[in-house]
Amino acid sequence: MNILQINSSVRGAASASTRLASSIVTRLRVLDPSATLTVRETGSQPILDEAALGAIFTPAEARTPEQAARAAIDDATIAEVQAADAIVIGVPMYNFGVPVQLKAWIDAIAKAGVTFRYTEKGPEGLLKGKKVYLALARGGLYRDTPADAQTPYLKNVLGFLGLSDITFIHAEGLSMGEEPAAKALADAEAEIAALV
Repeated sequence: MNILQINSSVRGAASASTRLASSIVTRLRVLDPSATLTVRETGSQPILDEAALGAIFTPAEARTPEQAARAAIDDATIAEVQAADAIVIGVPMYNFGVPVQLKAWIDAIAKAGVTFRYTEKGPEGLLKGKKVYLALARGGLYRDTPADAQTPYLKNVLGFLGLSDITFIHAEGLSMGEEPAAKALADAEAEIAALV
């Protein structure tokens, strides 16, 4: 099994979402000790801007050296996803949504003709047959409320790419005091143990 871990928090080692994603990976590696692991910290993922679009939409043979270098970054990001059997994503909630760093990673992997295509019957995701685990960490209590913009967005965009086998693990109330935070993390760890 090839595991791809995506850490999208800016908090580094202090991140609850990264901690939970790492717990999922640890459980997966217990189940398959020969599993390989690739870890991507999304903080280094460049954003989709005019230069990136120019590189993406210029045929490979016509790209400048700068465009070729920029396109190669997204190509390497896509190759990591294509090679993965399991994708584990740590997702903190920033202002009710996903971090810009995670959005940049999603923009990098969403490539027409490579990770999705348009057909007579509509769009088809090409990243099929992969298991996705999403470890969501939130300061408040947002699960199953209108304030939870993360869950529908992630289901939609990942499903569009063919990643429809998704398991969500939540740790909520992390900013509501030490005791609620400790309980939320313990509950999430128990959920991971039961699921993986």
